[in-house]
Amino acid sequence: MRLCRGLAKYCAIFKAEVANSLVYPGDLASRSLTIVMFMWIFSQLWRATYRAAGSDVVGGLTLRETLWYLMLAETIVLSRPRLSTRVAEAVKDGSIAYLLNKPYNFLLYQMAVGLGNSIARLAFNALAGGAFIWLTAGPPPDPRGWPLALASVAAAWLIDFCLSAAIGLAAFVTEDIAAFEWIYSKVQMILGGLLIPLDFFPAWLRSVALAMPFAYTIYGPARLFVDPSIGRFVALFGGQLAWLAVLGVAVAMLYRRGVAALCINGG
Repeated sequence: MRLCRGLAKYCAIFKAEVANSLVYPGDLASRSLTIVMFMWIFSQLWRATYRAAGSDVVGGLTLRETLWYLMLAETIVLSRPRLSTRVAEAVKDGSIAYLLNKPYNFLLYQMAVGLGNSIARLAFNALAGGAFIWLTAGPPPDPRGWPLALASVAAAWLIDFCLSAAIGLAAFVTEDIAAFEWIYSKVQMILGGLLIPLDFFPAWLRSVALAMPFAYTIYGPARLFVDPSIGRFVALFGGQLAWLAVLGVAVAMLYRRGVAALCINGG
């Protein structure tokens, strides 16, 4: 019963955040125009790349598949909450003391809030970006694979939450985490497969990228989306669960140590 009450509490927080994010749908729609701009740039770049290659298939992907891959990759990244920044700002202004004294787990609260904020942005970005790619490059991949891709996107979100939480918790000691956030964003762009699918990498670099958690947050779900199969899903989801277990334990340990070392600003 206690577990059920605890889950109900975080579900209520999640629902409240979803409702808050839908109060201004016009704002969400206008922000989703960002992905349309990105996809227009990517479509021009990759059309030129395929023409220069003189082939309809590069790295095992057609131009249409590459553009749909990039659409989902951008949707995932643009829909994420800025968790680490929010935690760092709370430490700087001293409001972290108020948050830590609330009758909930700090990390689970941040997870519920972040997920609630992400759902609407994910839907709007996917609709806007998908509509653009559909009109300019052709129809999306087999819809029967979408549930598998959606499950992998959910797991990818949790992995990113753990990584962002670890960066945010560094603020308990350092306060300023701008450098860590910058490094993380750049690593995601390259080793996560945000700008270029890992299929286009040299074999050695692709092997390095696939051995890290970043590929499971962007490349894995986007690649599954354009080439769905049960075998690919099982391999991807199994890897995501393994990384979640490792990162979840690491974040819990960092949280306990961070709270012990935290110095509250303003008393």
